Amino acid sequence: MALFDNKKPFSYEVVREGEDVILTINLEDYPRIPSIEDDSVIMSKTCDMLIEVKDTTKIAYMQKRNYEYDFNQTSYLLEIAKLYAQLTKKKDMVSYNALLGDVSCGKWASSWYSEVQNIISNLLRSDPIGAYVELIRLARDHRIEVDRSSDSTFSKCGKKYLEILELTIGLLEKTRLIINSKSFIAGHKIGNRDIYRKFFTPVVRPDFMFTKLMATFPHDARELETYTLDGDIDVTIFELPDTVQYLYHVVPPEFKLTEEKYEILDTARKIMAEHKPKRSEFVEPERMRQVFYNVGQDLIDELAGYRNLKIKDDELEQLTNILVRYTVGFGLIEVLLQDERVQDITINNQLGEVPMFLVHQTYGDCKTNIIPTRTEADSWATKLRLISGRPLDEANPILDTEMTIRGANARVAAVGQPLNPLGLSFAFRRHRDKPWTLPLFMHNKMINPLAAGILSFIIDGNRTMLVAGTRSAGKTSLLGSLLVEIMRKYRMITIEDTLELPTNALRKLGYNIQPMKVAAALTKGSAEVSAEEGIRTTLRMGDSALIVGEIRSKEALALYEAMRIGALANVVAGTIHGDSPYGVFDRVVNDLQVPRTSFKATDIVVVANPVRSADGLHRWRRVTQITEIRKHWETDPMLENGFVDLMKYDTRTDQLEPSDELINGDSEILKAIAGNVKEWAGSWDAVWDNILLRAKTKETLVEYATKSKMLNLLEADFVVLANDEFHKISDTIRQEVGNLDSKRIFFDWNEWLKRTIKKMNISQR
Repeated sequence: MALFDNKKPFSYEVVREGEDVILTINLEDYPRIPSIEDDSVIMSKTCDMLIEVKDTTKIAYMQKRNYEYDFNQTSYLLEIAKLYAQLTKKKDMVSYNALLGDVSCGKWASSWYSEVQNIISNLLRSDPIGAYVELIRLARDHRIEVDRSSDSTFSKCGKKYLEILELTIGLLEKTRLIINSKSFIAGHKIGNRDIYRKFFTPVVRPDFMFTKLMATFPHDARELETYTLDGDIDVTIFELPDTVQYLYHVVPPEFKLTEEKYEILDTARKIMAEHKPKRSEFVEPERMRQVFYNVGQDLIDELAGYRNLKIKDDELEQLTNILVRYTVGFGLIEVLLQDERVQDITINNQLGEVPMFLVHQTYGDCKTNIIPTRTEADSWATKLRLISGRPLDEANPILDTEMTIRGANARVAAVGQPLNPLGLSFAFRRHRDKPWTLPLFMHNKMINPLAAGILSFIIDGNRTMLVAGTRSAGKTSLLGSLLVEIMRKYRMITIEDTLELPTNALRKLGYNIQPMKVAAALTKGSAEVSAEEGIRTTLRMGDSALIVGEIRSKEALALYEAMRIGALANVVAGTIHGDSPYGVFDRVVNDLQVPRTSFKATDIVVVANPVRSADGLHRWRRVTQITEIRKHWETDPMLENGFVDLMKYDTRTDQLEPSDELINGDSEILKAIAGNVKEWAGSWDAVWDNILLRAKTKETLVEYATKSKMLNLLEADFVVLANDEFHKISDTIRQEVGNLDSKRIFFDWNEWLKRTIKKMNISQR
């Protein structure tokens, strides 16, 4: 066996990783890109190696980019290699004697032997489909020649030759490559290698990376959409013929570099790998990345100068970002997180074999062309432990934390052994760069204007609220949009075990907000404060709205204590898993052991659930219920009319519809809010008028944003301004006329909106 150490093209070594036997072939100095599908020399020489290494499960060609063919593709070629060895060893099958049978065939045997031997020796390894086509043609032509011949000796010898050809063809037809290629063979010409691209597609990774990527487009897929991220990341969505799952195909800049830049990056990575970041450095990930960026930029600039390679400032920035991504960052995970339309990324057990999967805002569940490796997964796990300060080991096999990178942040769940018996798996949930707002949800049809008006009214009324729903229903996003409705003059405290609420964004918008991080429910032996103690601590921190990211465990008791104390004074809100108001009651009372009477401290339950299409291929996020919890029940709120829907989703209209109770003013919670406002006390018409006013302002904002194609008007920074202006105008008119005149308020607010948009348009010219 040739040794890889000699660095000659086509030297190889065998690498064993678990159950895999990887034939690793050195093509560092090979003048062309290594490709089984495109290069007959590569295919032929690889077949020779497979004859020696019969148990190969993967083939890897090592260049500046490493090209790997998986087990399925390797098995195609392994069968051809075994057949070649079989045909060349059994000399009697295609030998001169086998063709002759007797001396009377001697004058034809030499040419017959030559033509079949040429196909087997020179074509079978380099172009097996071409060899098959050529043998079929040869047999067909010879059969015609035999049938037409009047020479009995020629016919007898010719039939023996036909037997040799048909036996060889039959052996080829037992290989999977020929079996699967038969529907494509029509019109195939010897030397044309297009047909091989249907069966061979390598995963590719540069030297400095561990993650592999299927770089080529699938040959039989239909392109649905193409777009570019961050100027140099190409994304294409494909519909695949053999599955209902779409393919999210990404080509990042690191796969489009010149060989010189690859060498610089690989050298820079090896130098920077000598420094192992400490736990103290990961406490401030943004600062650490900036330090590594500065060091990496100087290093790349120095290495480029050493090689007399001139690189522009933008190229230097690109290379430095790539270097940081593959040293202290999370590699291609960060590339995917640059896409605002990516919602979830999952990485399952079969590392090195199975691609990453994601949930796309438009196309739903997709598989990607990225295949993570075990080495990369171990690196991610280490970095997550350092960033979070939380363990991930046999005693604590679950790690929940968050990660922040340039342009995105995400919640991360990592699961290890023994809970995950096969190793490591990850789930990344991307959070929107900016907070969601009620107008944005209206634009996406998750709620309608009336629902937005009611929620705005309830938030201003300082009620207690639970946002419920199934997983991926949008609970946390909806809760974040409700925070935007709280006036900036009020203080907020958030409690989360994994930071998901948009506290940093709200702070930048001028909110008085204090985030608090507590121990995860499943973490054992942590130095972090428990969620229960964290909530009780907030009650000693002064007058504040209290927002709990997710109610999971014992903190529910403390939360309801806060609800009872905070009722009628500040907003108390949180998220909880549950698909209906009764589901929330059942979870709170039976699972989390909150007393039934304490549950009455909940004023409103907002339920968000995904709505699916009849074919099961599509789903949309919708708020399906806004329900008030009445207080005059003892045992079961379902049986004792404790749940009263204010709005409920109607599948026929695909939106929330007001209930009769809401239309008729039969809402104890809304009346209770009105009872604390002098202008509304005892007047349902005034309450309803204000709800409709709020709905109209938000509907108008969405209409202006849509018609003017200025969707930035729906983002939190502008929505907060619009909400502030609404409250200021309302206060001014109340002082002028003694009541909240809806028509005047809307007129003045609408005029402000038009003036503001006009100024924005002028400033953008």
